[in-house]
Formats: sequence, structure tokens, C-alpha cells
Amino acid sequence: MLSPEGGALAVRARGLVKRFEAVTALDGLDLSIERGAFFALLGPNGAGKSTTISILTGVYAADAGSVEVLGLDASREGLKVKARIGVVPEELSLFERLTGRQYLSFCGRMYGLDGAEAAARGAELLELTGLSHKAGALVAEYSKGMRRRLALAAALVHAPDLLLLDEPFEGVDVLAAGVIRELLRELSARGVTVLLTTHVLEIADRLATHAGIICAGKMADQGAVPELKARHRCDSLEQVFERLVGVPASKNARLSYYAPAVPPRRESA
Repeated sequence: MLSPEGGALAVRARGLVKRFEAVTALDGLDLSIERGAFFALLGPNGAGKSTTISILTGVYAADAGSVEVLGLDASREGLKVKARIGVVPEELSLFERLTGRQYLSFCGRMYGLDGAEAAARGAELLELTGLSHKAGALVAEYSKGMRRRLALAAALVHAPDLLLLDEPFEGVDVLAAGVIRELLRELSARGVTVLLTTHVLEIADRLATHAGIICAGKMADQGAVPELKARHRCDSLEQVFERLVGVPASKNARLSYYAPAVPPRRESA
């Protein structure tokens, strides 16, 4: 499938619907991601971002609509899709009784790498993610930021064509966030298609080449970041986000039982 610009699409979803009993998480969602793009999927809590990731990765099946990932029908060729993508979910589930080195070797073998190649790639990824000093430690001893970096390394061990990350900066410290940010920038420069969800709009604005904003299970708008800003006459993705989603009432809240804010007093010279 070709995009309007003529480049092949890494992700093409049309009319996605997903319901959980009485709750409609996705309501006819359309999504197009060009190969090589760094795509930020943005939206408020409950908008459908994680559900979209789960459908693209085969965790959930859509109730309606179609999904193609890397030119493959995700519903009929799920195993082929899984072999070519890397995933870092929001809720991590790692084997805590393995060391970091053992865990990456195990993940490499699961993707069909031989023992030597899995070990070599694991060592390189431990170095890139700043975890070499913890290679022999049990995953149970890793901090939350270290676990997030290890999960990213595991998602990259088989050199995927598409990397999907659900809130990769959630709850990590400044060091871990910096390591993840720089590695994602490097991957994007090497032509890997990256799709991430994040609430940190500043990071999305800094890293993403393209973005989509979901509201109530529907795509409010999507496209190249400069085009989105121009179309909505905004200087940042945060402003585009607020214009499409609406500013929460709490942002303009005034407490009735407090006196009005008093301007700071200027000190006389």
C-alpha cells in the first residue's frame, strides 16, 4: 500500500473499532504511518492509544476494520508481523530470575538467532542502553528505569523494521529518559519506523517527524509535524493537542474559597 506521497506505509489501519463490553475504546480509527517515520500517537487518558498499540501488535483483535503492518495483514499474518516488529509495552513483564545478559540472549534465541549472535547483540545493546555494569545482575534487582531500558534492548535484539513503544518515558528518571531518547533518535536516523505513545508532549515535539492525535477513539488529525502546526496555526504540538482535544477545565480552575491571586510585590530600588 502506498501513501499519498508515494512511499510505502509501515502501518495502515482503516475503520478500527474495539469495544470492551459497554465501552467503545476505538470508534472507526484511521491511522497511516510512512516507513521511516518517527510517529507520536498522542491523546488524553482513555483516548485509545494503548488499545491501538495492542491491536497493531496482535494482543487484541479489532471488532471491525482492517490493519496492515509492514505490508502484511495483521489479522491473517500475525506471526510474520511479530517477527518484524519490536514492542515495549507500558506494563513490563520481564523474567526477573535471569540476569540482564541472560534475558537478552533468551530473547534473541526466541527470534531465531543462534547463541553466539544473540550474545553478541545482547552485549552491544547492554552497552548502548548503559546497562553493561548490570549485565550479570538479576533483573529483579533492576530499577524501573533500568527495566525500561532492558525492555527496549530486548525489543531491538532482532533488528525489527518497526518499533512500537507505549509510554516509554513513564516513571523513569532523567538518566533513563535521556538514554531512551538518544537511542530512539539514532534508530530513526537509521531508517527504523518508530511509533510511540507519550504524555510528554515536549519530547514528542522534539523527536517526532509525524504525529496523530486521538480523542474518544477517533483520529482528530494526523500528518507531518510541521504540517499539523501550520494547519492549526500553532507553534508546538502541545498547542495543536490542546486545540484538538480541548483544554481541561482544571487548567482554568479558580478556587472559590481563596482570595484572588496577588501579584508579586516589587522591591524598591
